[in-house]
Amino acid sequence: MYPCSNPELVAAAAEGGGLAIMQPVSLTYVHGWDLREGIRYMRTLTDKPIGFNALIEKGSKKYFEKMNGWIDIALEEGIRFFVTSLGKPDWVCEKVHAYGGVVYHDVTNRKWAEKGKECGVDGLICVNDRAGGHLGEMSMGEMYEELRDMELPLICAGGIGSEKELNRALELGYDGVQMGTRFIATTECNTPEDYKTAIVDAGEVDITWTNRLTGVPISVIKAPGFKQDNSWLMRRLLRSRFKHTARMLLNANSFIRLKYLSRSKSKNTANKKKYYSAGKSVETVRSIESATTIMQRLGESLNSNPELVGNSQDPVV
Repeated sequence: MYPCSNPELVAAAAEGGGLAIMQPVSLTYVHGWDLREGIRYMRTLTDKPIGFNALIEKGSKKYFEKMNGWIDIALEEGIRFFVTSLGKPDWVCEKVHAYGGVVYHDVTNRKWAEKGKECGVDGLICVNDRAGGHLGEMSMGEMYEELRDMELPLICAGGIGSEKELNRALELGYDGVQMGTRFIATTECNTPEDYKTAIVDAGEVDITWTNRLTGVPISVIKAPGFKQDNSWLMRRLLRSRFKHTARMLLNANSFIRLKYLSRSKSKNTANKKKYYSAGKSVETVRSIESATTIMQRLGESLNSNPELVGNSQDPVV
């Protein structure tokens, strides 16, 4: 949910009954909070559990030290559910398990699922080809068949925008779902209103992908001036030993652009809004409403269809 996971949104989703996940880079660099103070602020808005998203891709030593310290702060502040992605999560598992916490890991195929299991993760978030953000290559059903024998809880990520998709994921056998795009189009999310409107107005045919934001495929809404790939120089850098530096540069550029657009009141910014990230769940997102209301409705769907929960004692949404 970078950069959209402002504290008010996280708290509102938690209040509705979901396990809402905070994003530390978003909280600190986009929304301007000191991490510890930001977590404590969220605690004034909700007493429900919240989670922590740790992007642990190999990069600069400075970034690793920053994330390492952030995880320590989150643990000290009582957070016990962590989602890791884009890296080897063994060291996160060691830290979190020492506090009795839980680590779920983003995967797109069996190779990364097996590596995550070797590292000691407690569950797998199965990112499919309908996801917003970084997307996988397999469908919801294909991923489940690929990973069903891993003996870990499986969470479906991608294409979940309503009770309909939630029920479908549970019917297949998933233990729960992860949702992102649906929660951008909410009253508590403080992203620009035209981003929310773009999600509401879009259908799945309007979703494509680009490498220009992070160097790897990420789902976005098509818009005038859209370009799918990077310049030839950046493509070469992304294939070289400098690939992590190149990705950091792309991420920094995306951060500056999004921060500028969120603050600018100029009509001239319209033609610059080329890369609003969203998944194919836009197909069933047709209104801007409270994140608390959305979560409550999803919970009611679970309660009215207990047979879909299957053997899972604690379905995760």
